[in-house]
Amino acid sequence: MRDKIPQILDKKGVPYEKRTASFEEYREELIKKLLEEADEFSIAKNSEELADIIEVVESLKSLSDYSDVERVRLAKLEEKGGFLGRVILKGRKD
Repeated sequence: MRDKIPQILDKKGVPYEKRTASFEEYREELIKKLLEEADEFSIAKNSEELADIIEVVESLKSLSDYSDVERVRLAKLEEKGGFLGRVILKGRKD
């Protein structure tokens, strides 16, 4: 859940329970949230849903498990290129 949601709920008088996740639970919940947001983006195809995906990815990048992700991303970009060329291949899954 986004960090400011409890304050928003407080202002609206909505009851809720709040706790802090363990590292492992936090990572797993972020992964679930990424899949949820990707599903929502695939339907809505709008900037708001894409922004949600980016926010989840940024949170994942802050975890020690993924501290090398930018290096890996750049290496893959160098080796295989990016996605800006709009290349579509049939018969391959790379």
